[in-house]
Amino acid sequence: MVGGRRCTDRSPHSGSPAGQPAGHRDRGDVIIVIAEEVHTRGARRGEPQGRAAVGQGDKRTRVPEGVGGRGCLEKWSVENGLFTRRFVRCALPVILWGRTEKCLKETSEEISLGGTECHYFLCDVANREEVYRQAMVVREKVGDITILVNNAAVVHGRTLIDSDDDALLKSQHINTLGQFWTTKAFLPRMLELRWGHVVCINSILSLSSIPGAIDYCTSKASSLAFMESLTLGLLDCPGVSCTTVLPFHTNTEMFQGMRVRFPQLFPPLKPELVAQRTVDAVRTNTAFVFLPWTMRVLVILKSILPQYALEEIYKFSGIYSCMNTFKGRT
Repeated sequence: MVGGRRCTDRSPHSGSPAGQPAGHRDRGDVIIVIAEEVHTRGARRGEPQGRAAVGQGDKRTRVPEGVGGRGCLEKWSVENGLFTRRFVRCALPVILWGRTEKCLKETSEEISLGGTECHYFLCDVANREEVYRQAMVVREKVGDITILVNNAAVVHGRTLIDSDDDALLKSQHINTLGQFWTTKAFLPRMLELRWGHVVCINSILSLSSIPGAIDYCTSKASSLAFMESLTLGLLDCPGVSCTTVLPFHTNTEMFQGMRVRFPQLFPPLKPELVAQRTVDAVRTNTAFVFLPWTMRVLVILKSILPQYALEEIYKFSGIYSCMNTFKGRT
């Protein structure tokens, strides 16, 4: 049920265009990956052709490898370049959305060199009017978006008392409200086509917060609630699915400097792994993905242990003080 209306009942053939099996997301899709900042390594020559989108997309897409790249490191987040490469491997067209034209252009050129059609558009997802306006431009110039990947995120990395008010608002507008605007912009057409996928790259911090990142944890918890509600609301909508990825600390610039007490037991995830698992989840219509899977234990522990026990675990593992050495980008 979406917008208070129940979608048309499912039928054996309504969920997949051209007779494709349910859950298959390699053909007939255009992918948009929405990113605050993106890094790419450049698409490899000889990779399958296609289109991927960073921000919004509507045609078949192949995403280049790597959740992040090194092409424009100071401006782009690693995850977005890698998501794009992974989807490019699926032979899908690529659409990039971001705020920095220099990096968008460089990334687009690198992807195009690999034989994949790629377009980019400047857009600040925190600006509702701009999102809706650019969504119309994308539809007119490229076509319908059927796979939307929301990966835009920022972190202020301060306690509440030490936080700048504008920075707090920025985190909420980009990390949470931005998903409202992008999803509202592209979901209606997916429902009309009875074919689409909304992807959210969230964080395990949406389920287990840490001190020193109150803006990020709050926004990610809100984002998770948004995706849970959206996922349930689309149960009766043929061919349209949702995927929420909840990764542990990923080895990117965003949380640079963050330290836990036992890094051997809790090593940061490789961006490539997060990107590949995300693509796999889209292909298999997996609703929620924990990375690594052991993070599911957090949900169990929080539901059965008293607060004082959880506090001792946080202190012993170093989670309580992990942001003391934080120096990531904000």
